[in-house]
Amino acid sequence: MDLRFLTPLRPEEQLAQGLPEAAPMAMADRVRFSEIDILQHVNNKAYLDWFEALRVHYYNTHFRHHFRGEGEPRHVVRNADIHYVKEMVLGETYLTTARVLSFRRTSYTMEQQIWSGDLRARMVGVMVFRTADGSAGHPIPDSLRQQFVELDGATEES
Repeated sequence: MDLRFLTPLRPEEQLAQGLPEAAPMAMADRVRFSEIDILQHVNNKAYLDWFEALRVHYYNTHFRHHFRGEGEPRHVVRNADIHYVKEMVLGETYLTTARVLSFRRTSYTMEQQIWSGDLRARMVGVMVFRTADGSAGHPIPDSLRQQFVELDGATEES
């Protein structure tokens, strides 16, 4: 099976690339020269860029439509914990995945991973919806909460 780059991958494509289970969102890419540091492996900042690119794509394709008609809220990263598991090098092909693990009234926790044959990095971050002016939390619409459960297998936290 040919690997499609920078395009959301179907579950069977993810599994064919060795992921232990399919994620709600996954895309493939290849390490570029500009992402390499002086030690000839991927710079830590590149992982953050990869996570952010997929998270934005996931938001635009799966979240944004839930806010139509009510004014789109701000969507911010509150915190993120990154575990760098194994280095990566120039030309390596990788998959970045995203899944919502849990949610509350105005926030959710997302897990993202980078795979290249095996797990290379993992990030767990808390994302928060704020009103357009940033003055208060913006409640997650019921339709998006339902999607978190059905698509991602997320759980509601109290």
